[in-house]
Amino acid sequence: MSGANKRKRDKKNGKKYFIIILLLLFVIIFELFFIKGNFSGVVDKVKDIKNVILNEEKKLQIFDESSDSRPIAVMINNNSTARKYHMGLQDAYLVYEIIVEGGSTRYMALYKDSDVDKIGSVRSSRHYFLDYVLENDAIYVHWGWSDMAKNDIDKLKINNINGLYTEGKYFYRENNLNVSLEHTGFTKMAMINKGIDDYGYRKSLNKDMLLNYTVEDVELEEMVGSIPANSVDIKYSSVNTTGYKYDQESKKYLRYVNGDKHCDYVTKEQYTVKNIITYKVSNHTLSGDVKGRQDIDNIGKGSGYYISNGYAVPIKWSKESRTAQTIYTFMDGTEINVNDGNTFIQIQPMNGELNIT
Repeated sequence: MSGANKRKRDKKNGKKYFIIILLLLFVIIFELFFIKGNFSGVVDKVKDIKNVILNEEKKLQIFDESSDSRPIAVMINNNSTARKYHMGLQDAYLVYEIIVEGGSTRYMALYKDSDVDKIGSVRSSRHYFLDYVLENDAIYVHWGWSDMAKNDIDKLKINNINGLYTEGKYFYRENNLNVSLEHTGFTKMAMINKGIDDYGYRKSLNKDMLLNYTVEDVELEEMVGSIPANSVDIKYSSVNTTGYKYDQESKKYLRYVNGDKHCDYVTKEQYTVKNIITYKVSNHTLSGDVKGRQDIDNIGKGSGYYISNGYAVPIKWSKESRTAQTIYTFMDGTEINVNDGNTFIQIQPMNGELNIT
């Protein structure tokens, strides 16, 4: 069952049970007050009703579940010289990190119904990121492309906005940064939405959301295979290791790159993450590519970890095609629920080290 259909079923069942509970509580109150004259018992039951109503009215905070707007996926630079100028990553509800040429990585950050004023720096597309654009039915925002990505964007008919042709219209330069020109491209949500209108792109989502989010805490501690996850190190290459440290007070992970705090240039605050999904795939250099661009073997299945609230549990993943959504399940085959909050999906090279302690 797909994520959205499961949520719709759960909501429908939840409303049914909610009505049943209310009816039962009113029957109990009638008996306590009118038959037994027990006023204090009535007060207690009213409190019970209040708690039921409050629990029923809990809403997901990471995005609006009632909205059918399409996500917007933005390619984000992770070059070491430009990293300190990252802007807007905290506002993304979902971020993918995948290897690119030279041992570096790039992020693809997804936004939904947000009004972010600075996002970037924006970099060029690589063809395998398109698989994750497709699985989220997202509108793709990038600045340039590899030859293979350009061909695939055309072939797959991906709605995209390219800074290569629209600088000054849907993208702008941050010229006061002490980096080379290719690291100075940025955008903002108002510009992206203008581009969507100008191109006439479809605005309504035609796929389920990728992950099953829940307002109730997903308690991983008691699950089969659960291990403490106070510190997580995900090595991509000799030049890039992503790290996380669990903060018990906020119940979120503080993000690091190569041991340094990963911070937003505008807010100066360290990035925090609620959920981490990490797994490995094989990668190799494309034949004849003088720049060392990569390909990844991401169609198939494998294993990894879901990490949240200080614990990690083993999971399985499967992806049947480039357009198909990746399915994440616990080891017993049930689809995972994800805590309400932002998520980083770390797709790591097969030979990369993963340390969870």
